[in-house]
Amino acid sequence: MSVHTTLTATGAGPRTGPEPVTGKRLYDWFADSAATYGDTRTALEADGRELSYRALETLAGHLAAALVARHGGRPARVGLLASRTVLAYAGYLAVARLGATVVPLNPAFPIARSADVARTAGLDLVIADAALPGLDGLPVPVLRCDARQPAAPAEPPARGRTAPDDLAYILFTSGSTGRPKGVPVTQANVAAYLGHVIQRYGTGPGDRVSQTFDLTFDPSVYDMFSAWGTGATLVVPTREELLAPVRFVNRARITHWNSVPSVAALAQRLRALRPGSMPTLRWSLFCGEALKLPQARAWRAAAPHSTVENIYGPTEMTVTWTEYRLPPEEEDWPATANGTVPIGVPYPGQEHLILDEAGRPADDGELCVRGSQRFPGYLDPADDTGRFRAPLPPYAVHDGTGPLTPAHWYRTGDRVRRADGVLVHLGRLDHQVKIHGYRVELGEIESLLLRQRDVTDAVVLPVPGRRGEPVLHAVCAGPPRDPEELLGALRLRLPAYMVPAAVTFTGALPLNANGKVDRAVLLASLTQPQAA
Repeated sequence: MSVHTTLTATGAGPRTGPEPVTGKRLYDWFADSAATYGDTRTALEADGRELSYRALETLAGHLAAALVARHGGRPARVGLLASRTVLAYAGYLAVARLGATVVPLNPAFPIARSADVARTAGLDLVIADAALPGLDGLPVPVLRCDARQPAAPAEPPARGRTAPDDLAYILFTSGSTGRPKGVPVTQANVAAYLGHVIQRYGTGPGDRVSQTFDLTFDPSVYDMFSAWGTGATLVVPTREELLAPVRFVNRARITHWNSVPSVAALAQRLRALRPGSMPTLRWSLFCGEALKLPQARAWRAAAPHSTVENIYGPTEMTVTWTEYRLPPEEEDWPATANGTVPIGVPYPGQEHLILDEAGRPADDGELCVRGSQRFPGYLDPADDTGRFRAPLPPYAVHDGTGPLTPAHWYRTGDRVRRADGVLVHLGRLDHQVKIHGYRVELGEIESLLLRQRDVTDAVVLPVPGRRGEPVLHAVCAGPPRDPEELLGALRLRLPAYMVPAAVTFTGALPLNANGKVDRAVLLASLTQPQAA
């Protein structure tokens, strides 16, 4: 067991000192910078607008007042249905200012899914871009705001008081039961996380931080508050700019980049990563899926003044939880068996175990974690069953009958190997996959397929697409039917990245000797790469 790991990624130097400790709450990181920089620094560039720290603080205050008026008092949990506009970011701060829990909702997802999340999360109301369709389909009151002029002037309410165990935000991930699974993250979790990463990446006044992630994707928390916690500027690209990252970096003079590796892969495919083409970058962080060494090599050549770091962490461990900094000299880079950059070592003060299938400590197995960044347990306690292990040997799997404590180990479901003092990610142990950086539980898609007419059984498998990226392919037992009819039904309930690219119909799914569906046989039968 590694309690306070002392080994670090090559070139990063030894760890010294205890885990950073801070009593700050989520809104404090922004408020302190607003008090310091006021009108002298730009806090946000989004949707063609620039707001100083004072202007963004004022707007967040007006929105907070509007939320209180709409609810008839301070709400406890507020949904945020907006994307890449000033409203989205001012709304996030408004909820945090009230001391309420923010629950991001994605406007690109079907409204039925947002309604499911609103019910599951117990939202008091939703703040939404008034231009979005389908808002009447939400089961809670909606504060409709103009994304260009989000709120009329109003006296801002006093900042809400929060305790360390109060929830800062709730994110919803794909769930195996056919419903989204709520991951609550506390103020103390966020404080432990930001206390480390803000110091590590050294943002400050004059720096410009990219915001490539949707607010429903937790790396957005790093982008927002590493900028706002230090007087830097958060710069939000449009959807079109995300397809041309090099052009965006140069247009916006980005100094701190953070994205999924697939963005780098896209730029590489478009031959945009020319040597020296991103001279402003000082830091390049990648997370959300495996970073391949060729991607890192091409990106580093394009950003020669940038330090490239691979970071990893499940949502349940508050954004990211390990770090690996690629050495300055390429000849010192690691050579891993699967061609990926190691995920490195845990942040200071965090703990991890690697357990084999029998629950014994090993150098190759499931990564189990705990520490100040570990979430308190799923929103629905039933989801905790099987997802944790006991604090002490023999590390029994948590069956839900006893209390869940901070000492329990969270089972990431990720297989890792310890090599040369760092961790190498080897893939998922269960049926979750990463599609475009989003974590997808295949069981959720399969559950919805089984609800469709004449489908008696269903399996969803990741297969190689035309460019080698994982693409979902559904195999359904039942009489043949129009695939578009079936996929259309899924599009009403699932975000686009969870809808399979193709469907195959069969009389019955193959079974192995144990009577289980033989996924290996099915995968072997899907020999043709599917279109992305």
